[in-house]
Amino acid sequence: MRIVQSIERAFRLLDELADEPGGITNLARRIDLPTSTVARLLGTLEHLGAIERAPDDHGYRIGPTVVTLSTSVDPTQSLLAVAQPHMVELVDLLAEAVGLSITAGYDVHYVEQVDCANPVQVRDWTGVSLPMHVVSSGLVVLAHWPEEAVDRFLGRRLDRYTPKTVLKADAIRRRLEQVRRDGYIWTYEEFAEGINSVAAALFNGGGVVVGALHVHGPSYRFPDETMRGIISAKVVDAAAQISAALGYEAPA
Repeated sequence: MRIVQSIERAFRLLDELADEPGGITNLARRIDLPTSTVARLLGTLEHLGAIERAPDDHGYRIGPTVVTLSTSVDPTQSLLAVAQPHMVELVDLLAEAVGLSITAGYDVHYVEQVDCANPVQVRDWTGVSLPMHVVSSGLVVLAHWPEEAVDRFLGRRLDRYTPKTVLKADAIRRRLEQVRRDGYIWTYEEFAEGINSVAAALFNGGGVVVGALHVHGPSYRFPDETMRGIISAKVVDAAAQISAALGYEAPA
């Protein structure tokens, strides 16, 4: 079978960017190609939406086209198809918006939201990618990455979104330990003022973290402190059910 060289090279680039964002020179070194070749490939991939420029000139990262395609590889078995009924049930139980996200390099990408009936609710973030350190859905994913991958993530410059954004590596590591212990984490106005959120990780049949389930709402009412424990438990339970439906077997 004849391999089309340009397509093979483009997939090598996408594979590298799925592991870690990078600039032209960095990527050229990682896949051992001339910088001029990498620059042309990146230009084409960016035009197609397969990649996008990372914030603050941090190079390139996986773009919305690839993320969207990844959620529709097998509609009957996709994460979205499995998660949807559990999301609807969670909205009915908690009366706040429920969202689903998947990993996209060093970001989480929001692929679905089920709104609640309350006229005042958080906007729909579907289609948006956000850095893992500023949202609960990102922190629960990061907590299950290999230690060396976490080190690379924390070794980068992390952006502040609000006065409450946690940036210190030691503080983030403690939060990741909390996720591993409790199975969930809350964030309070760390990405956007006026929004609080809680999330739990989702795993596939191979035990790999593939995304997160989160509930978010306006900070003036969410969470009701008397209900925070119950809300957390409901999110963890729903995430466990989705993971089980994907073939994941939790450790005994």
